[in-house]
Amino acid sequence: MPKRLISAAVVRFGKVNAANLFLMLLRDLGLFRAWLGFARRLMPYGKLDRQDTERVILRVAWNCRCRYEWGQHVDIGLRAGLTADDIRRVAEGPAAFASDRHRQAILLACDEIHRQRMIGEDTWQTLAAQFSETRLLELLMLINHYEMLAGVLNSTGLELDAGLEAILASAAIHHRR
Repeated sequence: MPKRLISAAVVRFGKVNAANLFLMLLRDLGLFRAWLGFARRLMPYGKLDRQDTERVILRVAWNCRCRYEWGQHVDIGLRAGLTADDIRRVAEGPAAFASDRHRQAILLACDEIHRQRMIGEDTWQTLAAQFSETRLLELLMLINHYEMLAGVLNSTGLELDAGLEAILASAAIHHRR
């Protein structure tokens, strides 16, 4: 099956505007299949709250300066129920959620993994009080998966898919370059 047809099918069934990503990854069909199975298990079929999942991915995209990941997940986050204000607060960082210990801890986990490659003890204890062991593992995998993907996307210079610039502009949500 031609790569464009596979990409179109994944976009259609996955309900994401990510044809550029899929076409790039389809250069290695075996790797694409393995990645897609793993990635789907985290998003959209993970057990974490969908809005928390999108906050995590957006924070990782912001930390990694990954415009492709940011643009994709502003769109997906808005469709998952985040507001433009929620997304701007994610960009501001954990302090923007000072009144919400749960969300603050999630963003702290993203920042700590990004800087130190692990979650600090205080943040871990806060998260452990909120999540089961299986949800903690999923959170760790989600953060680290999107860190890895950001590295791939930044290295390849993948351009945003058509229509995503307009979504960013209409929501007045911009990513730093």
